[in-house]
Amino acid sequence: MLRIAEAVELTDTGRQREANEDSVFARAPLFVVADGMGGAQAGEIASRIAVDCFDHVDDPAGPPAEKLLRETALSANRKIFELAQGDSSRSGMGTTLTAALLRGEEISFGHVGDSRAYVYRDGALKQITNDHSLVEELRRQGRLTRDQAAEHPQRSVITRALGPEPKVEVDTMTFRAKAGDVYLLCSDGLTTMLTDEDLLAILDRGWDLDRTARRFVKAANDRGGRDNITVVLFRLEGADGGAEGADPDTEDETLVGASAEEAGFTAGAVRAGAADQAASESHSAGRRAPAHAATTGSSDGGGRWRGRLLKGAIALLVVGALVFGAIIAARQVWFIGTDEGGRITLYRGLPYDLPFGIALYSENESIPITLSALPEERRAVATDHEWRSRDDAVSLVEDLQQAAVGASVGGTGETAGAAGGGGSGGEANPGGGATTTPGSGGGAAGSTAGAGAGRTTSPGGAG
Repeated sequence: MLRIAEAVELTDTGRQREANEDSVFARAPLFVVADGMGGAQAGEIASRIAVDCFDHVDDPAGPPAEKLLRETALSANRKIFELAQGDSSRSGMGTTLTAALLRGEEISFGHVGDSRAYVYRDGALKQITNDHSLVEELRRQGRLTRDQAAEHPQRSVITRALGPEPKVEVDTMTFRAKAGDVYLLCSDGLTTMLTDEDLLAILDRGWDLDRTARRFVKAANDRGGRDNITVVLFRLEGADGGAEGADPDTEDETLVGASAEEAGFTAGAVRAGAADQAASESHSAGRRAPAHAATTGSSDGGGRWRGRLLKGAIALLVVGALVFGAIIAARQVWFIGTDEGGRITLYRGLPYDLPFGIALYSENESIPITLSALPEERRAVATDHEWRSRDDAVSLVEDLQQAAVGASVGGTGETAGAAGGGGSGGEANPGGGATTTPGSGGGAAGSTAGAGAGRTTSPGGAG
């Protein structure tokens, strides 16, 4: 069992804004950051409505964590949308949302927009959420590099938010937490000023969370402070105050989705975990055998053989369970590759093969376009086997089809309009246990933020 050992919240107007449109809620075990848009008054109201909905959650320990986060976010979306419909001065107002809820040894997240959640574990910083922004979706499709995305003139355009539309897709995900983890929730006023490397350097100082949060805000303001800056930091510990918890070398996150690769779920980790667990069981059982023989007084080899059979059965069960878990988790991941005929193909699963001929992927769909038909600059993204959500993968396949057709008539098939179009919802989890619903960037508002807001929602997701 884990608990919140330390938590801090801090919000700042920044250097270039007159009002603070961010809102924050922090009451263990629930934490929320919201970044409003639509003008000073409208944005502040939208973000406040969002966090107030979480403030009124009756029993955070009641419904399943992801269901609670999703339904509360949807409730906030309805309230913001209905308020905007009744007041033309607030038309198009909205807010991002990133929420975290700790339950037992798992932590769940709900997410819409381009605020972010990170985990700092064992000296490494990992981004948990995916930005619902135009440049991020173009980057995931291979159209922009990370450096290009950071400097893109439309980096403030988001593809999903609470409020602009009557319905919205909410990403939810659950991970196995560990004592000693530090979680960071923040608005984009922090991450547009500081890189992940900047954040890591500050966290590595080992300061208490209050000083760390103040250092984050100061560093963002020193870089220009173009937007409001909000930071929530909280650290976990064992219920007894110790450092026990999930071992990241043998305990991966409980589900794999759009953030699977960053979370470290690989076939190599599965095989290593199986080998370590089997060796541990075998070694432990071996130490107990002499004591068992002494207490029973058995002088024949029957007990030893039974012990060996039991150890072997346990090892097989452990390996089987890990393999089965890997196969189920792999169903949540998609990637692009080519089939034996060189055609562009959509695969479901992880691009790995386990021992005994067990493949963690299956062919889902091939299109009548070969790799050689693509423009040379688009071929790499068709063969890099990057892990994607279903919507990202389908969007990329469609985009590659357009690129191939464009190349055949002398064009590239890439237009700014390709970034539009509605997306579909996330892939439902076919198995039990924790789930993720990455969703696509469909259906955010077709409006432009009011004066001073500096943020825009696009007519649809980039995929």
